[in-house]
Amino acid sequence: MSSEFRMFGMTVPQIAIMDGVILSAWGLIAYSIQSADPPSITAMIPAFFGLPMLVFGFLSMMNPANRHHYMHACMVLGLLMALGGARIATTFDGMSWLGIVSHLLLLLAGITFMVVGIMSFRSARLEREASVME
Repeated sequence: MSSEFRMFGMTVPQIAIMDGVILSAWGLIAYSIQSADPPSITAMIPAFFGLPMLVFGFLSMMNPANRHHYMHACMVLGLLMALGGARIATTFDGMSWLGIVSHLLLLLAGITFMVVGIMSFRSARLEREASVME
């Protein structure tokens, strides 16, 4: 690929790493500040999505030949995050503020990563088609 797709000056793997760091950090923070005794592991759900996204982002930067595989895996994670975060629309009433923030963060990270990923895939397809025409 002659020109790598960028959004806000960042490549898609860098965005995956950033999302992974944010989600992993929030999952650890939510787990440590929750008031439940004993602490509930479900507070770490954002970290369960963030850690694989972080790993796939690093792997795609270290292994550019397989980048598309890692980014497709990140897209699946983004879709699952968006679907899981969208659950907030049905269960908003009885949720704690930690649950609300976690769901909103999953929804936002999932949707934004899906949009960036789709734009990146479209850009790669258009570039590939342009190179065939030459």
